[in-house]
Amino acid sequence: MPNPRKLHIKTYGCQMNVYDSERMADLLKPMGYEVTSQPDQADLVILNTCHIREKAAEKVYSDIGRLRNIRQRGNGDMKIAVAGCVAQAEGAEIIARAPAVDIVVGPQSYHRLPELLARQERERGSVLDTEFPAESKFDEIAVARQVTGPTAFVTVQEGCDKFCTFCVVPYTRGAEASRPAAAILQEIRELADQGVREVTLLGQNVNAYHGEAPGGGQAGEWGLGRLIREIADIPNIARIRYTTSHPKDMDDDLIAAHGQVPALMPYLHLPIQSGSNKILDAMNRGHDVDGYRRIIDQIRALRPDLALSSDFIVGFPGESDEDFDETMKVVKEIGYVQAFSFKYSRRPGTPGSVMPMQVPDSVKASRLQILQDELQQQTTTFAEALVGHAMDVLVEKPGRHEGQLVGRSPYLQPVFFDGQADEIGKMVPVDIIGVQSHSLAARRSGVDH
Repeated sequence: MPNPRKLHIKTYGCQMNVYDSERMADLLKPMGYEVTSQPDQADLVILNTCHIREKAAEKVYSDIGRLRNIRQRGNGDMKIAVAGCVAQAEGAEIIARAPAVDIVVGPQSYHRLPELLARQERERGSVLDTEFPAESKFDEIAVARQVTGPTAFVTVQEGCDKFCTFCVVPYTRGAEASRPAAAILQEIRELADQGVREVTLLGQNVNAYHGEAPGGGQAGEWGLGRLIREIADIPNIARIRYTTSHPKDMDDDLIAAHGQVPALMPYLHLPIQSGSNKILDAMNRGHDVDGYRRIIDQIRALRPDLALSSDFIVGFPGESDEDFDETMKVVKEIGYVQAFSFKYSRRPGTPGSVMPMQVPDSVKASRLQILQDELQQQTTTFAEALVGHAMDVLVEKPGRHEGQLVGRSPYLQPVFFDGQADEIGKMVPVDIIGVQSHSLAARRSGVDH
């Protein structure tokens, strides 16, 4: 039997890229590729990139340079592929600027990786595929997934039609598209058979999901609320999450699911970006602050233990001190247990990048520090309030210390406690006894001091 070829994938950015990286590995497994954590041992390295953050492309070019050096030092047969959103945005520029790259493939074309590898072998030159193909990527990657551990990501929707003025996603991921519900349910049943207890449903705008119902076109479409209800009926699936959401797509059925489906965790990531209606309008968000508040109030009425996460951008063009004060007012009024906050950075090709009244970086930095200090305090206060309370933890893996286990709370916090290895993959009741910098300390419920 020939030696297996080695595959190393470096994943940048969001959970959807994590899912895509897993699927790339699944696609290449029939070709004899086994995943390695060591790039210098790899026959193929894939950089699965993200274009959201500032200087995203430069980070990729730096990694390409390091891989080129590895190849020059002795791994001369190693192939380098750039995938994901930087690949989509930069396209042929990557090949022109970094001739060491063998394959450039966009996020809607990676199902063609086996074909692209074969083409590269034949042509002995760089291969580019950043099309938005007519065939469904998900139909082409319908090979069974192999997972380890009790949690899994499942992409149900891709693309974005919102065209926020700061965002590149509509240009790199394309229009909104939803997978058929039957395919999603089948994937999750297979994951459950492998021991998965928690699934996180993914999409650029996951609550824009409108997938074909089982039975085909005559059966109509399901929204995300209906899909969640059906997933909750799959044996062994104990927890369901979804991310990332858009306020415009929080429909009544999805809101109702938060009160009707116990498996849907009381943790919602719902980005608002700014607390100023003027800035929300300039961002083309399509909602205002009051609309966002109403959504939160509706869900909290159904699920009083709801904890919120969000995204914030400070220093968007035209943001005044008063606009920033409005953001701080919303943060303090609503309260968040977790948040992702950033200084606005110009993304080439987006309307925001050419808007007047760009905010000086020093002002952005000052505002970001004020915002993050408040958000961190809210995170700490929420965690401290859990001390003395009992909760179920889904055990994911061993901890760093002997006899220690690590799980996740319903609110996604890491929870450390002493237990047995055979509890991995199980729901374990614990009492929270302490707060660490980014985690909770616990002991099994019923265990004496």
